[in-house]
Amino acid sequence: MSERYHKSPEAVANLTANQYQVTQEAATEPAFHNEFWDHKEAGLYVDVVSGEPLFTSTKKFDSGCGWPSFTTPLVPENVIEKSDRKFGMTRTEVRSTHGDSHLGHVFNDGPVSEGGLRYCINSAALRFVPYDQLEAQGYGEFKNLFEESKAKGTSS
Repeated sequence: MSERYHKSPEAVANLTANQYQVTQEAATEPAFHNEFWDHKEAGLYVDVVSGEPLFTSTKKFDSGCGWPSFTTPLVPENVIEKSDRKFGMTRTEVRSTHGDSHLGHVFNDGPVSEGGLRYCINSAALRFVPYDQLEAQGYGEFKNLFEESKAKGTSS
């Protein structure tokens, strides 16, 4: 997948000021005042810089923190975890592999039944691809995840 997904000067130049601050300068957007914190539509969340698939709505949950929260990355190889010692605390930063975008942080207070992790992600680092556009936008290989989820009776 590395040939397909990458960071380019054009992609960075097309970011909004907020997207740039979050992805390139490791800023954090305000809780409850971001695009995807309460978004419930079925689809993929991809890196706003590289387009690499990061998370799916089938692994999204309402953590009450005010940012989109996921239990696990869609493609673990597309997410890098780094130690973050800013602000007098130790946290684990989450970055995209191919876009090198700051995404947010991962915490160990997620749903235990789903592995116990909470990937707390900035909406500004994400682009949402709705389920019905997966094929057209080049993510058709992931459609089966939503069909499996529906068959199991879990949320989209």
